[in-house]
Amino acid sequence: MAETNIQKAADFARTSEIYFVEHFKKDIHVLMEVLGLTRKIEKQPGQNVKTYKVTGELADGTVGEGEDIPLSKYKTEVADVFELTVKKWRKQTTLEASNDKGDEQAVTDTDDAMRRDIQSGIRKDFFDFLGTGTATATGKDLQATLADCWGELQVLFEDYSVADSDFLYMVNPKDISGYLGEKDITVQTAFGMTYVKGFLGLYDVLVYSGVPKGTVYATAKQNIILYYTNPTNADIAKAFDFTTDETGLVGVHHDSTYRNLTTETVAICGCALFAELIDHLIVATIGGAQAAKAAKA
Repeated sequence: MAETNIQKAADFARTSEIYFVEHFKKDIHVLMEVLGLTRKIEKQPGQNVKTYKVTGELADGTVGEGEDIPLSKYKTEVADVFELTVKKWRKQTTLEASNDKGDEQAVTDTDDAMRRDIQSGIRKDFFDFLGTGTATATGKDLQATLADCWGELQVLFEDYSVADSDFLYMVNPKDISGYLGEKDITVQTAFGMTYVKGFLGLYDVLVYSGVPKGTVYATAKQNIILYYTNPTNADIAKAFDFTTDETGLVGVHHDSTYRNLTTETVAICGCALFAELIDHLIVATIGGAQAAKAAKA
């Protein structure tokens, strides 16, 4: 009979799963803090993601005495509908790798690489989405473009009680690198990206290579939503045993496979960052004003 409290292989597997999700949680918490994410929605069965645009026109406010006041009509229309996809990954760590480096180290090393790649996919999907914004701005250089974005955001969010500190700007590293070398600023890393707070004394900027060079994305932080499927919801948990944390964003399971003597890591994640109001998402062009002027000349 085994002694009480003896450590078994399953205990080490569980520890590795917890290590995976805890590091994922730490990274996602930093990202949520940088993005100012307060809107986190768990997907329910049959629910789809919807983005919106607001259309309408303010009626003439000049109304004569005793005359009926004309109606101003606005409506929120669905701009796009898409379904959240739960993505699945699997990798194997061989007996030889475990024998060479030690099982815990061999699994942890490859799990870390897997986790970084999953995060990279989430970043890419988010920035691909940002490129679909319909609001525009431009300027002769980065500083002028950020200023024009600020002006457009003031107009777009004037009825939403949004402070300047609630605006977020996203740029390519090559467009901002020259400014960073000349300024005394503080940067931090967030989910594989660089975050600059109070750039030029005004702007909170996320720096990432996924933003096309010569482009600036801008919106209000409250316009960004994190939409996700929880790996431990009732329906999934009936069939599968995943380790996750309180964020419920990623699920991980380790298992040993004897037919080929490998340790398998299976991970799932259904997670999307998007802007709810697509017409309040700016895609700005650096040098756009100069290019337009040159084209007219």
